[in-house]
Amino acid sequence: MNASDAKKPAAFGLSKNVISMGTVSFLNDLSSDMIFPFIPAFVVTVLGGSAAFVGVIEGVADATQSILKIISGRLSDKWDKRKPFVVFGYSLSALSKPLLALAASPWHVLGVRFLDRLGKGTRDAPRDALLSFSTEHSTIGRAFGFHRGADTLGAAIGPLIAILILPLIGNNLRTLFLFSFFASAAAVIILSFSVKEVVRTNGKEKLELKPPSGFHFSDLGAPFLIFLISATLFNLGRISEAFFLLRAQDIGIALMFLPLVYVVYSLSFALFSAPAGILADHIGHRNTFMIGMVIFSASALLFSVSASVLTIWLLVALYGLYSALTDGVGKAIVANLVDERLLGTAFGIYSAFTGIALLPASLIFGILWVKFGPGTSFLWSALLGILSLFIFLFLRVKKHEF
Repeated sequence: MNASDAKKPAAFGLSKNVISMGTVSFLNDLSSDMIFPFIPAFVVTVLGGSAAFVGVIEGVADATQSILKIISGRLSDKWDKRKPFVVFGYSLSALSKPLLALAASPWHVLGVRFLDRLGKGTRDAPRDALLSFSTEHSTIGRAFGFHRGADTLGAAIGPLIAILILPLIGNNLRTLFLFSFFASAAAVIILSFSVKEVVRTNGKEKLELKPPSGFHFSDLGAPFLIFLISATLFNLGRISEAFFLLRAQDIGIALMFLPLVYVVYSLSFALFSAPAGILADHIGHRNTFMIGMVIFSASALLFSVSASVLTIWLLVALYGLYSALTDGVGKAIVANLVDERLLGTAFGIYSAFTGIALLPASLIFGILWVKFGPGTSFLWSALLGILSLFIFLFLRVKKHEF
């Protein structure tokens, strides 16, 4: 499919490729989040593993996807092909579901999680580049907002479906893992037949849009690098969902209602993502991202002093709004700052750096929590949010418009 056809709106101002990829992400995340909350219990109670080994599994999984995002993004630019990476990545994740049901030891789970994250690391950057090539510049915020909203909605609904299914299957986790395969398999089928590769053309001739043969960070441009620094620092202060769940428990929310706290966050994130993308297209992606930074810092400050159950519910929803204003919009900013010949590379680097930052972010937050109390931890996050905002403002001073 050529670029002009790929960008034609099919519904809601979105192209067929964008709608299809949103559906794929919804189904895949529904499948993954049906089972993800139960993997630690499966490793420890069913397979006899330790809590420490659960940490090893997730550490290997996170490191794998972060590194592969850079590699797959670069290769997709070099070969000027995105869909094969995306199909391969989602297929690996789908295959991991029945293999998890067959796991007989904690080491098997490590291998399966590695396979799943190998799939995510392979697909994410090329998929984001394909999304960019499948939408007009004027609606790129809407496209990424819609995609992120569909993704997060699947993540919110997945655990709820699992809660409904488990009593019907005798709480058998292996059977749940098998059930989850159907949604991810449907995602791969839709992806294979409904999403088209975008061939960028100028008239009848294919454009020579190969990336530079010798890549350097400087090829991405100073505006992207400054945004990358700001976004990475911002994520160093990001609050893991686990910590605001702990804060909710400290304030007095009953243990049985804690999963609903996460559901409120996910639904807020999902419902606000598409409107946030539309807003970004109207008032500017930079301005929208900065609003998200301010809301993040404000919510972190309020988390540090809140002592009310009602306030916690409101703050969790506010935190979902911040995520909606920055997650998809951040990718739209990347798409606007970088030469399209290097989009896959840029998305891979952006996702890897901001993703890797989450590990030290949680470690620092946890240490501050233990040493000085939760209030200090949330204040630290607010401070980093404000500092990253000042770095972000530097782009405005330098008049790098996006």
